[in-house]
Amino acid sequence: MAEQNPTGSTPVSPAGGTATPPKVLPWLLVYTIGRFAIAAALVLILWWAGLGSFPGLLFGLLLSMPVSYLLLRPSRERLTEALAARSLARRAAKEDLRNRLSGDGAQ
Repeated sequence: MAEQNPTGSTPVSPAGGTATPPKVLPWLLVYTIGRFAIAAALVLILWWAGLGSFPGLLFGLLLSMPVSYLLLRPSRERLTEALAARSLARRAAKEDLRNRLSGDGAQ
């Protein structure tokens, strides 16, 4: 996690420069593809076990929710961290822009 700058809310890297937020898209893709894969696997297992097509689909989708919640926790946490860091970086950039537009920023 990036450290906070003592003078403001802008995250700083260990080297002292501005920290770049982690990429959101790769973690979003991992989580989304994982959810689809778990749902498809459970539906196929239930169909193979002899449950009919529509009930197997419904039960597979229903069971995929708690299974995905447990199995995809690390990628969900990384996605949450990336979204929070992106939000913090955007908020800091917005505040910096407001300060520069109002003339309060150091020149």
